[in-house]
Amino acid sequence: MGKIRLTTAQALVKFLDNQYLSVDGVETKFVKGIFAIFGHGNVLGLGQALEQDNGDLVVHQGRNEQGMAHAATGYAKQKLRREIIACTSSVGPGAANMITAAATATANRIPLLLLPGDVFATRQPDPVLQQIEQSHDLSLSTNDAFRAVSKYWDRVSRPEQLMTACINAMRVLTDPAETGAVTLSLPQDVQGEAWDYPDYFFQKRVHRLDRRPATEAQLQDALALLAHKRKPLIVCGGGVKYSGAGEALRQFAEQHQIPFAETQAGKGTLVSDHPLNVGGVGETGCLAANLLAKEADLVIGVGTRYTDFTTASKWIFQHPEVSFLNINVSNFDAWKLDGVQVVADAREALTMLNERLIAQGFSSGWGAKIEQAQSKLLKETQRVYQVAYSEENFVPEIDDSIDREALFAEFNRLTGSFLTQSSVLGTLNEQLPEDAVIVAAAGSLPGDLQRVWRTKAANGYHVEYGYSCMGYEISAALGVKLAEPQREVYALVGDGSFMMLHSELVTSIQEKAKINVVLFDNMTNGCINNLQLEHGMDSFTTEFRFRDRESGKLDGGFIPVDFAAIAAGYGCKTWRVTTLEELSHALEAARKETVSTLIDVKVLPKTMVHKYFSWWHVGGAQVSTSERIDAVAKMLNEHVEQARKY
Repeated sequence: MGKIRLTTAQALVKFLDNQYLSVDGVETKFVKGIFAIFGHGNVLGLGQALEQDNGDLVVHQGRNEQGMAHAATGYAKQKLRREIIACTSSVGPGAANMITAAATATANRIPLLLLPGDVFATRQPDPVLQQIEQSHDLSLSTNDAFRAVSKYWDRVSRPEQLMTACINAMRVLTDPAETGAVTLSLPQDVQGEAWDYPDYFFQKRVHRLDRRPATEAQLQDALALLAHKRKPLIVCGGGVKYSGAGEALRQFAEQHQIPFAETQAGKGTLVSDHPLNVGGVGETGCLAANLLAKEADLVIGVGTRYTDFTTASKWIFQHPEVSFLNINVSNFDAWKLDGVQVVADAREALTMLNERLIAQGFSSGWGAKIEQAQSKLLKETQRVYQVAYSEENFVPEIDDSIDREALFAEFNRLTGSFLTQSSVLGTLNEQLPEDAVIVAAAGSLPGDLQRVWRTKAANGYHVEYGYSCMGYEISAALGVKLAEPQREVYALVGDGSFMMLHSELVTSIQEKAKINVVLFDNMTNGCINNLQLEHGMDSFTTEFRFRDRESGKLDGGFIPVDFAAIAAGYGCKTWRVTTLEELSHALEAARKETVSTLIDVKVLPKTMVHKYFSWWHVGGAQVSTSERIDAVAKMLNEHVEQARKY
């Protein structure tokens, strides 16, 4: 056995550079690079190691630790979890900035390797700069906060601990059932300490993604359940996409005439025009899927976590005898809703179940209802895409404003725009390249997109809605572009999310990785404003308004912001848009650019797409001085009684 004397950081870099993933016989380099923001705690350790010999790892310079980790998540998600970019930060606030991104990755089951610097293992110079120093436990540091949001967490307090930490990190990162954020805390002194590592630690490792088949007993349970059902509905989750099971899903659905609905993560696995694709389901679901969901007597959840938005807080599936068949590689997710469990790879399970059902001659009893629901969806989509403001008797899709005429007049006075959000989406859906990738995450846009966006190409719909993290959009768009440089990438983002985090625009320019930002400015955190009014409140600190001197509240005039000017300052090519004609011109011009672009679109508040036959259980006041809030509380209690309890 040979030995190699390296620092802990040098050994870590050498190890990461030799990790590969094999899927269906195709071998891919698993760790493609590292996003880095250097500071004390990583610059002289991991930074030195990367400067000395980074191997084939590409080092990217981040601008904000949360942003670069979102970019890494976006990259891994777009690569269907088969390649990753690691992230390293300094100690203290640099590390803490990545906690939100870690939670986002874990909630979405996306592999993310975080390498934050840590305080001294020896404690000799304690308390060091940026050390919290808890008096009741000196072993704690900022990095312990990652424990709650990581699927695997470790602190490398001695050089020789690196080996088991790295092996376990790869175990979790490459496991489709357990993947998420992995955090290896690296004390700054240990990073620079040398040790004689065995050379076999650095050998090429090929981690195999073995497709777990369904067992015979599981198949028999599924067949017994299906035998008594006439109206099954498939819920296509992200696990279908990550498994590469789109073709197996298509064959299964077509063979037995079973309609399939989509979660945010599953949308785009098959194009929207497929005759059995009834669109998004749940709280942000579309007209077709939610109509059928109420009648379904069996829900076949494939690769879904069954979030409250997918199930409308366990309320949308209202058939008195509805059952659940859960096909999932994760045992944890397969047990949800007390369903029959098929713990297996989505592609393998669908293929095996399809063969058994063919032998039994199974076919659903939906009949013409699928086509009728889809026809209603297409008509509704065209309607909302064509909604235009008119001065007389204009009623927005979200009709909850007490004085909407004054609201629209003020907005127009400041922006010169009467554009509706849904018509802008219609123009985008029509004019973006068919192979483009759209990225979204928070606000009203994910709801609009799941309800009416028509997907046209594989893996072109990239919406993070497991954590609904404001600020993910632009950073993730960079990650998507690094993953697929040949495709045009569009970050669809609200003004609220843009102000949260847009620093990685600079990194996109630095990397010559062009992304396009379409910014919807309605001067409001619109979806939360809608939530307030829907539940009996008035608008309270969700519109972006000046503080009024007389009232002392944030109910003065709107605060106008020139977002195009902000992006132009970074070096982006920008446009300010107030009409559909200007939008079309900007989209055409943006496609010809080689630098990142931003289109600042001014859209009227309340013109996003409304919900379809859904309900969302959110915490509301059970006692108040408002009759409106009391009425909502009564309605909430009634819906809770109708919903499944677990």
